[in-house]
Amino acid sequence: MPSRVPESLRFLLLQVRNADDPMRQHERLAFARTLEIDVERCEVLDLLTTRPSPAQLDASDVVLLGGSGDYSATGEGGWLDRSLDVLRDLVDRRQPTFASCWGFQAMARALGGTVVHDLDTAEVGTHQLYLTEAGVTDPVFSSLHHEFLAQMGHEDCVSALPEGATRLAFSHRNAHQAFRLEQAPVYCTQFHPELSRADLRQRVEAYPQYIERISGMTTDEFTATLCDTPDAAGLLQRFVETVVEG
Repeated sequence: MPSRVPESLRFLLLQVRNADDPMRQHERLAFARTLEIDVERCEVLDLLTTRPSPAQLDASDVVLLGGSGDYSATGEGGWLDRSLDVLRDLVDRRQPTFASCWGFQAMARALGGTVVHDLDTAEVGTHQLYLTEAGVTDPVFSSLHHEFLAQMGHEDCVSALPEGATRLAFSHRNAHQAFRLEQAPVYCTQFHPELSRADLRQRVEAYPQYIERISGMTTDEFTATLCDTPDAAGLLQRFVETVVEG
């Protein structure tokens, strides 16, 4: 089946990853594969060292954010202050944006929500999620079943959503797994719709401490629990055709 994403659309992936992070290119490839677009259509910019210019944002139809490797949205520092300013700018510009994992947490914090580090709510692997009432009727999330599987890998969580955010999904461990903003075309997910089962295995192999700290399993035991998540993956194209193309 051909991609539902028009060839004219251009994407900007904002990353928070060290130069030697093996997942830098992997993340770009994962988003491109899930959107079914050529990877060259997805420009990359590193928020650790710079911020996108107005011209770069004007040239981008969709902004993407994903994970963060060694960095937390609960921290402090000049790079994080700059990054949160960028996210607030995206909202002010009403820039179509899809943010997962670190992007979900950072967007919540940028807009006044609360992000905490809590191993009791940490999740890694393929997990069952549930739509809220708002999620069932949401134009993007209504493409999912009420219960669906998604790939996860986080130790930080959003404990309080910002004002103007509508909660779309939850899990047994986390009340906030996805939200949309009412004031801008922005969707955020704690889970990773851009990652397949194979992608998540590569991700945790790059950061093996997640398996040990969160799941308590061996690598082989953990890998055996992973499942495919095609429904969650479909959210990205659904977002483009519903929110961006309108």
